[in-house]
Amino acid sequence: PALKPAALFSKNKAIGILATKGTLSSALFAKTSSIYAREIQIIEVVGTGLVELIEAGKIDSPETYRLLKIYLKPMIDARIDYLVLGCSHYPYLMAVLKELLPPEVTVIDSGVAAARQIKAILTKNNLFATTAETTRVKHLLYTNADTKVLKDLTRDVDHAKTVSYLDF
Repeated sequence: PALKPAALFSKNKAIGILATKGTLSSALFAKTSSIYAREIQIIEVVGTGLVELIEAGKIDSPETYRLLKIYLKPMIDARIDYLVLGCSHYPYLMAVLKELLPPEVTVIDSGVAAARQIKAILTKNNLFATTAETTRVKHLLYTNADTKVLKDLTRDVDHAKTVSYLDF
C-alpha cells in the first residue's frame, strides 16, 4: 500500500522499493503497481540479509552499511525521490538509510499506513481503548531468537508498563 503515495507524489517519476522477496512477488504488490505506477520507474531491490542483521542487533554494523550501499546504488543512480520500505524490520534501518540517501529522498514506512488503517478500523467499530483501559495493558513480546536483541530493538517502549520478553 505504501507504493501508492510514492507513485502519486513522485516528481522524478522514479521510486525505489526495498523489500523482501515475498513482498515483491505478492499479488497485492503487482496489483498496486499496475494501478498506480504505470508511468513510474520502479527500482525493486530484495534486501537479502538485512532481516538477519537487524535481528542480530547489527543495525549500525559495517556489513549493514555495505549491503545498504549496494542495494541503494541503483535507486540513487535512477534519481528516486521516494523509497518504500516493504518489510516490517526495515524501519529499524531508518537512521542508516537517511544517512546514505540523498536528502531529497523521502522514506515511506509501510507500517505507518498499516497502523493508521488499524486505528481507523478500531475507532469505527468502537474498539479503540480509552486512556483508563490502557493503564491495564501488559505487553507480551515473543521471539524465537535472543530476548536481549528484542529488548534492544524495543528500547523506546515505555518500560514503566509491564513488558515481558518470552522465548518460544
